[in-house]
Formats: sequence, structure tokens, C-alpha cells
Amino acid sequence: MISRLIEWSATNRFIIGLFTLFAIAWGLWAIGNTPLDAIPDLSDVQVIVQTEWAERSPTLVEDQITYPIVVALLSAPKVKVVRGFSFFGISFVYVIFQDGTDLYWARTRVLEYMQGVQDRLPDGATPILGPDATGVGWGFEYALVDETGRHDLAQLRTLNDWYVHHWLLSVPGVAEVARVGGFVKQYQVTIDPATLLGFKLHLERVIEAIRKGNNDTGGRVVEFTGREYMVRGLGYIKSIKDVEAIVVGTDERGIPILVRDIGRVGLGPDIRRGVADLNGQGDVAGGIVVIRYGENALDVIQRIKDKIRQITPSLPEGVRIVTTYDRSDLIHRSIATLKEKLLEESLIVSVVSILFLFHFRSALVAILTLPIAILMSFVAMNYIGLGSNIMSLGGIAIAIGAMIDAAIVMIENAHKRLEHAAPGDDRNRIIIEAAKEVGKPLFYSLLIITVSFIPVFTLQAQEGRLFRPLAFTKTFAMFFSSLLSVTLVPLLMILLIRGKIHPEHKNPISRFLIWVYNPIVHAVLKWREDHDRRCGALAAPHHPCLREAGQRVHAAALRGDAPVHAGYPPWCVDHSGFPTPPDPGSDHQALPGGRVSVRQGGSRDQRHGPGALRNDRDRHQPEAGGGVAEGADRGEADRRVGQRPSDPRRDQRLDDADQGEDRHAQHGDPDPRRDQGTWYKAGDDPANRTGDRDGAQACPGTRSVFAERTAGGYYLDFKIKRDEIARYGLTVTDVEDVIETAIGGSTVTTTIEGRERFPVNVRYFRGLRDSLDDLRRVLVSTPMGPQIPITQLVDLKLSTAPP
Repeated sequence: MISRLIEWSATNRFIIGLFTLFAIAWGLWAIGNTPLDAIPDLSDVQVIVQTEWAERSPTLVEDQITYPIVVALLSAPKVKVVRGFSFFGISFVYVIFQDGTDLYWARTRVLEYMQGVQDRLPDGATPILGPDATGVGWGFEYALVDETGRHDLAQLRTLNDWYVHHWLLSVPGVAEVARVGGFVKQYQVTIDPATLLGFKLHLERVIEAIRKGNNDTGGRVVEFTGREYMVRGLGYIKSIKDVEAIVVGTDERGIPILVRDIGRVGLGPDIRRGVADLNGQGDVAGGIVVIRYGENALDVIQRIKDKIRQITPSLPEGVRIVTTYDRSDLIHRSIATLKEKLLEESLIVSVVSILFLFHFRSALVAILTLPIAILMSFVAMNYIGLGSNIMSLGGIAIAIGAMIDAAIVMIENAHKRLEHAAPGDDRNRIIIEAAKEVGKPLFYSLLIITVSFIPVFTLQAQEGRLFRPLAFTKTFAMFFSSLLSVTLVPLLMILLIRGKIHPEHKNPISRFLIWVYNPIVHAVLKWREDHDRRCGALAAPHHPCLREAGQRVHAAALRGDAPVHAGYPPWCVDHSGFPTPPDPGSDHQALPGGRVSVRQGGSRDQRHGPGALRNDRDRHQPEAGGGVAEGADRGEADRRVGQRPSDPRRDQRLDDADQGEDRHAQHGDPDPRRDQGTWYKAGDDPANRTGDRDGAQACPGTRSVFAERTAGGYYLDFKIKRDEIARYGLTVTDVEDVIETAIGGSTVTTTIEGRERFPVNVRYFRGLRDSLDDLRRVLVSTPMGPQIPITQLVDLKLSTAPP
């Protein structure tokens, strides 16, 4: 069959040529439509359930939100593991599905199961699904910078929240724009409890009045002079004066009591749970753009840049959007490196073919076959949804050397046949017969190489996701090259193998190599003959020479590394392991419970302190951004530093500097940053400094060790005395409402000002909640009228628990 296919291909030039041109055009189309990225997506198929429950402690979030959701999702189909994380005011549940599960099918199943748990969650806690993205979706970051100084952080955050955020969300392929930094504008109503007591008002009455004082309504339509007028009741809060004028009650004389009579109303920032810093010069407002699953990251990032250029004229004067992270640069550099290596390999293969075949037009047969097989591989990649990255293109790079083996062997066989052909013989028939002679074994030998990577497809989890792209492209490349070897190569041989064919012995390179090789071969054969004469009949199973050889082979097999060392000099062995360990210098852990401003100061010190990242002459990009993301682990901070293209000497200096910083943290050397919560030892409690840390530090190859904290969250507990609240006719909720609102502050309503929305917060004056003594004097209203100090109803104490 293979022989008939070779002859048919060689004699039907038009059909094979037409198919070849079609394959080239199809391949070029596939290259333009194949997604580009730096690395394959190694993420599990996961769905994130995020639930915000404002200002609640992690233990409360765990008990009332995280645990019920985790239990409900354990029985969902194809679920591999469910992981729950509870932080201050927010819960994350990660549902990991089995490999191969469709992401959107998984999201649908999670939504179905969440319907059964919704009724068991507390009021105000509404679970939502995280973005339909994976771990490699973090593709772009930006910051809003005011060059004139006329816009404060609250104005920049408002611009980011209600304009830039929506503009970027409209970009096709964007799953989420996470906002960070700046201050969220807030109407703050601070109440004086003594004044409330004087007017005999309850805090709940004030909250209800503010809620009812912020609303618009409609009244159908009315007709005047033949026209319909739609009725609107305009009552939205628009300013501080609107809040101050809200009536909360009347005094004994019937005079209205307004909000301004019992407290103070002003604009201020909401409590920050995250910060962002740029260049160590101060806070900025910014965002993180997450790319949707399955999208071409490079195309989406380009669309984001186009959108930013489009919206820049709409920004206030002096405000501009600064790109702080752009993954397209990494993608371009990764792909460019692989393209360079592919081109180098192709050129080397072409030069070697020309030198050894000693016939330029014959070498063109192999040279032209190579890019066509690569183009056909891209067609297959496109239709199975495989993108171009360092692993998939690496598979093609691995296959290049073997892809032209069949063509070279066929050409050499044709050269030998033509060299010994009689004058007047049919050249085309000689070439066809030469191709048929070796075509069948060559085709099947290439197929054997093609299927040799099939075991790679059995890899599971991250290993499978990492190496399958390489196995796919290598298999595609070898399969198409084997197909071309019995179709296109015979046709090209007939078209290009013309003119004088030089015998092998006239090739100076071949002649030199034969001259070097012959003495070695003769010496080895002579040694073998002498050895046979000494050892006698080697077929004897118990011959001492065979026993000795078997012992050597057995010992080498036990050592395991003998085959490697036999063909590889010991001084060239790389002991670094695989995969290459990541650079540990991007994330830094802070003391649990530290204020946002403390972590922000530590992050800034990394730029201007002993590390002086921004001033390092080895750094290239001016942006050295960092901070704490909102909704993230409150004990973590992230820094992002732009560097010049890789230089081994500079990289070594930077690595040495990082190791020096690690040693500061490990041995307790004086470091001002540690006082601000960036670096820390395992803690003062000896229980946190176990021998495991010292033992791990002693392991060979260990660079740094830190102890993971399982405690360290600081809590102020109000333990309610049930007997005491019963004496005053109170319920647990009555007391907890005061704790939640008066002390912690409660967002009671939201203003609507055009496209912008701002929360209205009610709480006691700051001076009445700054210390334990102040908190003990917080008043609780009773059904009988009097207000009593909260300390009569609760026990106050400080404690530690998981953060």
C-alpha cells in the first residue's frame, strides 16, 4: 500500500501540489488563530464561591458560612476536593473538579447545589461565583496616577470604581476587574450616645430614620393639557446637608430632632482592607484585570490596551492610567525565544543536509518538507484547542531533527541508484523505485517514533497539563512528516533531483569523516577478535567473561545513574532538579493582625529601605508596585518589580541580596523592617519555635525556613451574660446590634448619585470606642426606657484565635 501511494504521489503532480498549497494556506490561517501564551495552564478545574459578610470575624464566617457551603458541595458530581477559607468579613470555598471537567458545566452544578444552602446562610450573606478564569488569568494591572495633585485618593478610587472598572469590564475576554487601593468615599454619621440618652432615643430609631430618608419612588402618571407626566418622588441623599436634615424623632415640645442634633455627619474613607503602592511614592488606586478561561490572552491584553487609549481622553485633566503589569511582554519574549530556536534548528538541519548531500537542489527536498509539516501541526493544534506556548512549541523543536530523516534517507538512496544507473535509464523511474525501496520501512519507523510519546498522555494532574501540549505537538509533527515522506517527498525528489550527482567519496566532509572513523572501527573489531580468542566460546552461559560482564551490568543497573554518566561527563550534570524552583522574592508575609498601614509601610520600605528595590541600578522598569489586595489573606503582601532582560551576573547579585535578606529574617539580625511587620521570626511563644524549623534548616540545600502561623488573630470578645440581659428584658440580638452598629459601625443605606454609589455608615464617636474603658461605657437601650452600660450585660476580654 505504501509503495502504491509513493508511486501515485510521484505521478500525480497536480493533485499533490494542490493539496500542498491548501495545507500551507490552512497552516498559515491556523498560526494566526492559535492562542499565544507563555506557559500552559496548569490550574485545576475549579469554581470559587465567594461570600461577603461585612465586618464579621473569621470564626463567625467559618461557622455560619464556610462550613455549610463546604458540606453542601461535597456531594456535587465530579468533585475531587472542596477547600474552605474564612477571613475577616469574607469566605472563599474552592471546589476542585476532576480533570477534563468542562468549567461551565462545573459552574452550573455549583449553582444548583448552592440553591439548597442559601436558606441556611445568615441574612446579608449572598454567595456569588468567582470569575470564570483560572490561575493564569491574571494578565494585566494598572494604576490611576494624578500628575497635577488636584485629585485625592477618594476621587481616584471613585473614578476607578464607577468608570474605569466598567469600561474595562466591557472588553471582550475580560472576566473580572478587581479594584484595589485608594479610599472608598463614605458618608459617616457619628452619634453621641449621651445626646441620644438626653433625647430618649434608641440607636435603632436613628438607623431606621436614615434608611427611610434615602429613597426615590414613582406614582404612575398624571395627565395635563393632553400630555402624560410620569410621577417621581425624589428623595435620594445627595449631600451631607441631606443627611443632617433627616428627622429621627420629636422632643417633648414636638420640635423635630434631626440627625445633626444628635451627632456629626461628614465624608470620610471606608475602612480599608487593602492598599496599593507605586514606586514607593505613596498610595494609588488601581486594578487587576483577570482574563476569561479559554480566551487568547495576547488578544485580550491588546484589546485592554486599545480600550485604555480610547478612554484616556475621558479621564479628568492630569489623570492617566499607568500599566504596572503586562503579561503580553512575557508572552512575546517566550514565543520569540522559541521561534529563534526553531529557526536555528531549521537552519542547522538545512546546512547539514546541504553539506552531506553535497547537492543543493536535493537538500531542498528536506528543507521544504520541514516547514510544511510544522504548518500542518498548527492546524491540528488549532482544532483541538491547544495554544502556542513554551511547551507546545517545544514539542515541535524536539521533533525537528527526526522530521526530515525519511527525506534524507530517500534522497541518499536515490543518489546511490542514480550513481550506478546506466546512461539513458529513466531518471524518474529510478527515483520512484528508490523511494519505494525504503519508503515502507521509513514510514513505519517514523510512526514508531510518533507513538513513542503516547505514555506521556497517561500523566495526570499538573504533570499531565504540563507535558501533554509537548506530547501532542511532537506527535502531530512526526505524524505529518511521516505522511509527507510518502506523498510530497517523492514528488519533490522528481522535481529537484537533477543535474550531476556527486559520489559520496567526492564529498570532502564525508571523506574526512570516513578517514577518521575507519581506524576506530578497525581497532574495535580487532580488539573484539582478540577478546574472542582469549575467552573462547562466548556462548557458554557460565563463561567467566559473561559472568563478569553481567556483574558489571547488574551493578550499573543498581546504581541507576551509570547509563547517564556513561554518556554524559559528570561535571556537566545539572543537579538543580525539575521543575526549576520559583524565585521566592515576590511574596512577603506580615505579622497576623497588623494594621493595613503597617503592612503598607513595610511594603514601602522594601523600595526605599535596606533593599532599596526602586533605586537598584540593576532594575529596569520604574514601576515597583506592591501592597495588600482586598479580599486576600490579610497577612500577605505582594511586590512586583520590573527587571531588565536576564543577565547572569546581575541575577546572581540580586539573588545574593535576597539571600542576605532571608538571613536577616532567620537569625534575628537587626532589621528595621521587622519592627513594621514585614520580617519576623517564629514568635515569642516557644510552642511556635519547634525543633521542626531547626531540623529543616539543617537539611542540605535548604536556603530559608519559616514557621507557618496557625494562630495570631487578635479578638475583642463580648461574652453576653444571659441572666443579666433577661433581667432587663433584652435579647441577644438587642445587645449584638449595639456591638455591630455602635462599636463596629454599620452601613445602613447607600446613596445613588448618578452612576456613583456611596455607603452611609453609622457608629459612635471615635473617642468613645478607642479603649477598653471607653467600650465598657457604651450604652444599651432597654425596653423599659433606661439605657445601661454594656459592661453590665457582657464580659469583655482580649483573646487570640485563627486569623
